[in-house]
Amino acid sequence: MSKKRVVYEGKAKILYEGPEPGTLIQYFKDDATAFNAQKKAVLDGKGVLNNRISEFMMTRLGAVGIPTHFIRRLNMREQLIKKVEIIPLEVVVRNIAAGTLSKRLGIEEGQVLPRPMVEFYFKDDALGDPLVTEEHIAAFGWAGPQEYDDLISLALRVNDFMSGLFAAVGIRLVDFKLEFGRYFEGDSEMPRILLADEISPDSCRLWDFDTGEKLDKDRFRRDLGGVTEAYAEVARRLGIIKESGETDNVVSFTGGK
Repeated sequence: MSKKRVVYEGKAKILYEGPEPGTLIQYFKDDATAFNAQKKAVLDGKGVLNNRISEFMMTRLGAVGIPTHFIRRLNMREQLIKKVEIIPLEVVVRNIAAGTLSKRLGIEEGQVLPRPMVEFYFKDDALGDPLVTEEHIAAFGWAGPQEYDDLISLALRVNDFMSGLFAAVGIRLVDFKLEFGRYFEGDSEMPRILLADEISPDSCRLWDFDTGEKLDKDRFRRDLGGVTEAYAEVARRLGIIKESGETDNVVSFTGGK
């Protein structure tokens, strides 16, 4: 069997050349990082859980009309995805004050925001992924005016859907990070904007509705322990895995809303 060619390796995933033109294989590692990789660890099973949770979320978002890069899951750690040109912006949607927003503005963590807030961060680890404005995005050509509007619209649609999905299983969606890419289909010179990267407890803040218990990467950032156990709890509530940890056959979703 020929060795797959690495296209890109990030902190939590590896992208390999795909089996067909215009595709990539996305591999989920067990590596955990925080504070721009200043804090690192390997958490057994984290990559498997993130792969399954991201598959679940991408599939359901696709079913309600959110275009994504996801094609199908290949195995417990790998997904087949469409190759996109990543827009160099992290799009963060906030429903409740937490993390850097609380630190930056001195707002008490847990304060419900009057409406969902969309923020943009320039993707550059060396610079610490700085917060940027629409003016920066336009000035440096990171996204065009229509793309900027599309990113906000798509991010808010994702927020509406995911907030309801998590609320139904007793989880509060505090905030989350999205990445998007340009997908050039066929000979078209006009790319489509697709949701890319992943959606998992690595990229979302998730709190239990009743207890406020953190079920996300903050357990690693804040040395709370039980990181993979929290991720597994999210997967269990969503019906991705059974109480025993066995894979649930209902995960592959092909129906409607």
